[in-house]
Amino acid sequence: MGAEDAIGIFDSGVGGLTVVHALLAALPAEHLIYLGDTGRYPYGTKSAETVTRYSVENADFLAGRGIKLLVVACNTASAVALPALESRYDVPVVGVIMPGARAAVARSRNRRVGVIATERTIASGAYQQALRALDPGLEIYTRACPLLVPLAEEGWVDGDVPRSVVETYLGSLRRSGIDTLVLGCTHYPLLRPVIAEAMGEGVALVDSAEETAREVSAALAAKGLARAGQGSTSFFVTDVPDRFVRIGQRFLGTRVESAVRVER
Repeated sequence: MGAEDAIGIFDSGVGGLTVVHALLAALPAEHLIYLGDTGRYPYGTKSAETVTRYSVENADFLAGRGIKLLVVACNTASAVALPALESRYDVPVVGVIMPGARAAVARSRNRRVGVIATERTIASGAYQQALRALDPGLEIYTRACPLLVPLAEEGWVDGDVPRSVVETYLGSLRRSGIDTLVLGCTHYPLLRPVIAEAMGEGVALVDSAEETAREVSAALAAKGLARAGQGSTSFFVTDVPDRFVRIGQRFLGTRVESAVRVER
């Protein structure tokens, strides 16, 4: 493990590219290797045992390519598989839940925080536990928003359809009086303008991808593993690459020129 080694990132599909986007902005000198488990997507409706098994297999692939830090760029995997991954590898493992929770606690003024995520992430209670560990007195309001993922992937991020879906999901959260809302799925930042419109100016939105990038930067600096020079990005998938490239370009533009398929 050295400064020249890459940062490994995995997600159930393309949503983790929001984390890649944030890492590219914060750490342009780093080599990034991304694995999208598109062949077994989505994780949000699967059992904790299955998600953990998939996560270990994904991390094993990345570890085999030589990495200095592992980013679990999937809220569902972060919610249920982080302990198994931390005990398995010698490199630092960074999930997306705790960074988002820290930012939410720091930004909330009235100590009423909302979390939107997939069904599995909400059911795991991971965000609730992380938030209460930081501030036991918080009022926490959660909502599973499964339809936001396909909307983001298909590019339906503006217009009447996404506005109607977002309003249906978030109406009760807006009325709860929260002043901070955690976007607890890596797809949701693509719908940030619509979500912000639905919640109103008084609600701060926390993008866990941006917060995760800050934590990765701090972890590399603390261990003296930050790289200098020009970085690179490689993409791998477990299913047909064409769809990943097409959707990935909505996240990262022309940076996603191609992806290599790996067998699972």
